[in-house]
Amino acid sequence: MSEQLALGVPGPKAWWKRLFREPARPDWVRRRPSAPWLVVATVCIGAFMGQLDASIVTLAIPSIKTDMNASLAQVEWVALIYLLVLVGSISAIGRLADMLGRKLLYTYGFGLFTLASLGCALAPDITWLLVARAIQAVGAAMLQANSVALIRTSMPAGKLGKAIGLQGAAQAVGLAMGPSVGGLLVGAGGWRWVFYVNIPAGIIGLVLGWFLLPRTHVKAPKVRLDWAGLLLLMPATGALLLALSEASRLGFANPLVAALLSASLVLFTAFVLWERRAPHPLVDMGLFRAGTFSRGITTGLLSYLVLFGVLFVTPLYLEAAHSMPPVQAGLLLTILPIGLALIAPVAGTLADRLGARVPTTVGMALAAASLAVLAFSGGNLWLAGSALGGIGVGLGLFTPANNATVAAAGHTHQAGMVSGVMNMTRGVGTSLGVAFGAVLYVLASGTATTGGRAPASTAGFELAITVFAATALLAAILAVSGKRQAGS
Repeated sequence: MSEQLALGVPGPKAWWKRLFREPARPDWVRRRPSAPWLVVATVCIGAFMGQLDASIVTLAIPSIKTDMNASLAQVEWVALIYLLVLVGSISAIGRLADMLGRKLLYTYGFGLFTLASLGCALAPDITWLLVARAIQAVGAAMLQANSVALIRTSMPAGKLGKAIGLQGAAQAVGLAMGPSVGGLLVGAGGWRWVFYVNIPAGIIGLVLGWFLLPRTHVKAPKVRLDWAGLLLLMPATGALLLALSEASRLGFANPLVAALLSASLVLFTAFVLWERRAPHPLVDMGLFRAGTFSRGITTGLLSYLVLFGVLFVTPLYLEAAHSMPPVQAGLLLTILPIGLALIAPVAGTLADRLGARVPTTVGMALAAASLAVLAFSGGNLWLAGSALGGIGVGLGLFTPANNATVAAAGHTHQAGMVSGVMNMTRGVGTSLGVAFGAVLYVLASGTATTGGRAPASTAGFELAITVFAATALLAAILAVSGKRQAGS
């Protein structure tokens, strides 16, 4: 060992420590005026991949079931275990990133996500695939817990809204491309290509992250991780997501669903009580005392409920009431995320100039009005397409401004924690949208007295979309009720 040091060759311990040390950006990157935007571009790759993967895997489920000779219950866990691990671990990962370095966990997240994607693609059986999906979810959590935090800590004042708007556009493009890309990949090469496609993007993201992302200059003090809080939060979120998943099939009155919801409520209550007295909490409950943060988290959850509820219910209606093939229904539905992607960067700039109150209020009000039009569009697909575009534009106005407000909360060394909480609520909102959409659609379709498959499905669609319109209106009211910001 002494000879190695004398020759300037690092020993084994030095190499090991280097793995946990964030490398500095090259000088030619750091000195560029566009350096902050290179951070945004790198983060957008992860945002795009995350949404693409979320929307692409569902199309591969039937092929996985057939190829692996698995039961429907087993195959459903391919999507469910990813969501459970992602939402359950993201707050803890955000807390770790604040202490260890956001660049470190973000780039390693790309590596882990890429290796797990390869494991999914090579899976010989359903058990292997489920384990690989759980590991892939940890990698995705490492990306999501740090994405907004990296933008917040890299962008100069007055540019945060625009930067988060670009990230929102990348997410929307990934969401929009998922169904079409997934259909092409499954049709051309089989379900395994749904995971192979992540590998080149992951390698590119890993390399760019290593060279373009800045080191974490303001870290939280290194303290013992709040394991008690984590052991309460993970089963609490797991029980909630399982309950919502089962509710979409069995209804909220089912005893299993009621038991899971009750367990989740008890565990969340215990988590909050513990976090308020924990010496080094996983989530600083003091953040929620700020009206802008708690209101932003609440309205953000409602917006994702609306978005994914519409994306879930609309294809069911188009197929049942209009006999529209899945490919055509997917293309019509793509209008929504395209509208979001087009307006989000502009909305971010608007938020930087006017403050968050105007774009968040106008955006959710526009989404509510467009949802009302969609609910009673009848058989007019042109009107339905215009309404979907209006929903996308409304959510595109809302999301960057709201996310920028939430991301700016707390101290700089809490950026990872804040980002983790924000993404956890996004996962819960997504699950709520699917669960409530399914229950409302089935409830109204089953009790419709008009008779016939098409009229019954129309009744279910109208009820679900009307409830989503009311939800969007509630979010608009909450957004406008906040204190007036400078410039708004």
